[in-house]
Amino acid sequence: MSAKNKILVSNIGSTSFKFRLFEMPSEKVLAKGGVERIGSTDCPYTISLGDAAPEKGTASFPDHGAAIRFIEQKLGGFDGIAAVGFKPVMAKGISGTQIMDEPVLRAMEDYNTLLPAHNPPYIAGVRLFNQLHPSLPCIGTFETAFYDHIGPATYRYPVPLEWEEKYGIRRYGFHGASHRFVSQRCAELRGTDKLRVISCHLGGSSSIAAVVDGKAVDSSWGMTPQSGLPQNNRAGDFDCFALIYLARNLGLGLDNVEKALTSQSGLKGMSGLATGDIRDLDEAAAKGNANARIALDMFANQIRRFIGQFLLRMNGADTLIFTAGIGENSPSLRAAVCANLDFCGLELDPELNAATRATETVISKPSSKIEVRVIPTNEEIVIARNAWAKLQESH
Repeated sequence: MSAKNKILVSNIGSTSFKFRLFEMPSEKVLAKGGVERIGSTDCPYTISLGDAAPEKGTASFPDHGAAIRFIEQKLGGFDGIAAVGFKPVMAKGISGTQIMDEPVLRAMEDYNTLLPAHNPPYIAGVRLFNQLHPSLPCIGTFETAFYDHIGPATYRYPVPLEWEEKYGIRRYGFHGASHRFVSQRCAELRGTDKLRVISCHLGGSSSIAAVVDGKAVDSSWGMTPQSGLPQNNRAGDFDCFALIYLARNLGLGLDNVEKALTSQSGLKGMSGLATGDIRDLDEAAAKGNANARIALDMFANQIRRFIGQFLLRMNGADTLIFTAGIGENSPSLRAAVCANLDFCGLELDPELNAATRATETVISKPSSKIEVRVIPTNEEIVIARNAWAKLQESH
């Protein structure tokens, strides 16, 4: 075993640090875990080393640096790690898999206004790793990478040409690592990559991708992760002139409207609940909360809207995939999405669907012309593979 054959995949949130340690190229998971509520004196952490029972506890982590040093100590140091892999969202003029040096980080900073919840913590986290371990490469695969080859008729907006050419205003795509993993896994399971796939990543944030022969051809996203499907607490698609009306005519102001659309909207805002967690909405709807029921119905309708769009785009589909937290674990939402699609030959198996949670399986009937699968996502392995491949390019 070589001295440096491990990739530490890091997922940094504003108050969290999660990780998975891979041995490469075998892709064996050596450790995983994370720390939550960083910045408090009562931060829960979980660390699993190999097949050992997970260690759980709480500790005081005033900042991400303290959490990273704690994980480093629990892993016995970072000496055997070849690189740290990241899943950054977006940078100005940059995509693909990149060494996350200062020019790349500054390109991410240029888009902080577009991604206020995503870019700042990631930039700070990478800089922290660079500071703590300057000889350890930080390698990121941008979420936009899966969509880099989508054509201009799909990614361009009907706005002044100067906006695109001078300011970069266009559609992109996100959740790239997840959509890439499940579409590749579907090809493995079906024994061919010559497939038309509709991939539904449904979780705290959600998106749908149309994939032909392993390559994305369309996405539900717009320019930022604030667009597309309604999210847990973000609005998704919203009429830009309604924003102007709220901010200018009704006096709410741009900052207040921005805050509402990015943190107080989506399933949370529409239901009127304190949370946008679909489990809470299901429970509230079952107790007669009409707004929770409407929010769930709206979510299913919006998913179906993009599925219909992509069926037309690809002249049908071979497989419909559900993945991520909601897609893998909500039979009721999957049933609502797949209802009354007999016009295209999709037949869900009610019993298989009801019994399936976070398990890789087919949930459509054998007679269904469009196969429906649940495939648990694994974004981390995509990041590890890309980081390892980037290292090999430089040797």
